[in-house]
Amino acid sequence: LCNCSAVGSLSTAECDGVTGQCHCLEGYAGLRCERCARGFYAEQSSRRCRPCGCSPPGSGSPQCDDSGKCQCKVGVTGLKCDQCSDGYYRFNETTCEPCQCNNRSKTCNSSTGTCLHCQENTEGDHCQLCKEGFYRSTHPAHACHHCPCSTVASTGTCRIHPGETAPRCDKCRTGYTGPNCNRCDNGYYNSDSICVRCKCNGNVDPARSPSVCDPDSGECVGCLYHTAGFHCEECEDGYVRDPEGTNCTKKEATLGPETREFTTSAPNASKATSFSTAVINSTLSPTTIQTIFPISSSDNSTSAFADVSWTQFNIIILTVIIIVVVLLMGFVGAVYMYREYQNRKLNAPFWTIELKEDNISFSSYHDSIPNADVSGLLEDDGNEVAPNGQLTLTTPMHNYKA
Repeated sequence: LCNCSAVGSLSTAECDGVTGQCHCLEGYAGLRCERCARGFYAEQSSRRCRPCGCSPPGSGSPQCDDSGKCQCKVGVTGLKCDQCSDGYYRFNETTCEPCQCNNRSKTCNSSTGTCLHCQENTEGDHCQLCKEGFYRSTHPAHACHHCPCSTVASTGTCRIHPGETAPRCDKCRTGYTGPNCNRCDNGYYNSDSICVRCKCNGNVDPARSPSVCDPDSGECVGCLYHTAGFHCEECEDGYVRDPEGTNCTKKEATLGPETREFTTSAPNASKATSFSTAVINSTLSPTTIQTIFPISSSDNSTSAFADVSWTQFNIIILTVIIIVVVLLMGFVGAVYMYREYQNRKLNAPFWTIELKEDNISFSSYHDSIPNADVSGLLEDDGNEVAPNGQLTLTTPMHNYKA
């Protein structure tokens, strides 16, 4: 009897008459076709032989285990060894090569080789570039460091130029300058760490000044067109706004009964002096004024004196008045003290003593005390005043009459 396998042979009753070899189906082997041939494995559920299907480039052998898993080469994975392992990609149709990620990633696309999840602030197909906002240092490790560039003052990107060790920002935004875009450009000033355009009302010339305004405070530098002020928004002394309110023009000299001002020209003066014509008109005639302060009649000449303000003129007059009052008060005080001194000298009492043989005679003169009481002149208890005005001096041993 042939005794061929009912599953693996063509017929259970037919076999070779000499050897007894049954005629096996594809994938089966053995004398009776009872086992799977090389490159096939027995399926667990049906016990039928199935082809291993191992990929020839990725497997080391066409044989697989009972589960159908092939024996894969290094860098190859999968049930049939038809996939590249992590860290490898299919370099060609037959070989899996390690990912080229410059040691900054362990995985890459298994088909294209593009690196995935780059580390240390890198990017690119092979993690060979620094991310935006980072630069590659000159250190041997070539680590990527954060650019010292603010996104407010620059694009945020930088690079190290040949021959330099420090990075430079690629492009500064408007109003900023410097290698790291950390300084305000000409025409701008620092306002709370932000560069703001100078506000000078168009009254400065950038070509004449290295900086239109102070880079810290914003105060305008070199105001033109007879302007002044923090922002060149005012007119200089002696100048006023024109009717349109745009330009500063020279004050015109006028004379009249009201308070006006006139301007005189001098060759070396830089400011004009203003006088109140209310005072001048009371003392000087226009002819005299013109004689003392000649006004240039040339169309091309300009006044060299600036007008003194009315407030300054009032202060000068008030100062003069105070000085005069103080001098008068001092003079009156001196006269008063002198007269007091004379009165005291004239009103002082004078005494005259006349000595005779038997008495002493006293007489007095006093302007302000014509009836002076002389009883207190001598404090001796023995003194007596006679009715006729004579003073009697009494001592223990002698009596004197005065």
